Amino acid sequence: MGNKIAFIGLGIMGTPMAGHLIKAGHEIIGFDLVPAVVEELVSMGGRAAASSAEAAAQADIVISMVPDSPHVEAVYLGEKGVLEGAKPGTLLLDMSSISPVMAIKVAKAAAEKGCPMLDAPVSGGEVGAQQATLSIMVGGDPEVFERARPLFEIMGKPTYCGASGSGQIVKACNQIQVAMNFVGLAEALVLGVKAGVDPEIIIKVLSAGYAQTRVMDVRGPRMLKGDFEPGFRASFHYKDLNIIREAARAYGASLPASALAHELFSAMMANGWGGLDHSAVVKVIAQLSNTELPVKED
Repeated sequence: MGNKIAFIGLGIMGTPMAGHLIKAGHEIIGFDLVPAVVEELVSMGGRAAASSAEAAAQADIVISMVPDSPHVEAVYLGEKGVLEGAKPGTLLLDMSSISPVMAIKVAKAAAEKGCPMLDAPVSGGEVGAQQATLSIMVGGDPEVFERARPLFEIMGKPTYCGASGSGQIVKACNQIQVAMNFVGLAEALVLGVKAGVDPEIIIKVLSAGYAQTRVMDVRGPRMLKGDFEPGFRASFHYKDLNIIREAARAYGASLPASALAHELFSAMMANGWGGLDHSAVVKVIAQLSNTELPVKED
């Protein structure tokens, strides 16, 4: 018999994640500020709630997937929030990517209500959510993780990372590395273009050696075509880089390369490119060099 699960946040990630849970036999009670996505959940076999509190009151488990730290704070601690409606013992799983400081704050408030909570941000983007191949980074009590593992495995591959907030720290580390990969590839391509070298040759050679990365394999060919249709929006990565800066200050870590990446993504936002894929950081590097990448035709 399936669980009764409140799912808060039914955007491009949350809706397919909730869909996998419905297909696995769980009863989903959904809430989102956008009525259309709640209607989509209902069409998939879920039920609608009028608030986070109402959804949580009907559930044994709450999953949230919302954009940023203030949204998580409002969903759990705000008026008509989860902790207002949840019964003691309700399992809380926040799968948003937020500040580890906020994750720990909300988990402490949940514990005071008698509700165990895990922070469980994901990597894999919209495609990973649709295909149930998300990498799920989990922080919190290990026994609670084992309780939640079967649910996580419906949506992707979970990894236990440590105490509360650790999932968010590992997600921040992931986003640092991805940003470095994109910035490094962008600089390599721009240098080659300025020197008159075909960028397709650069990708081919780098992919065959020690410089090869998944970023290059997945996004490199699309960058050469000028295809920046988002798999993961630059605005989301900019948000994550802000989280990284906050975490660095909170934990006393010096992250100079991340600070540079933050400035480059800030320039993307200033240019109105936040809706493009994060690989479009190459446009900023090219702009600084007064050039453009030639667009490869199919």
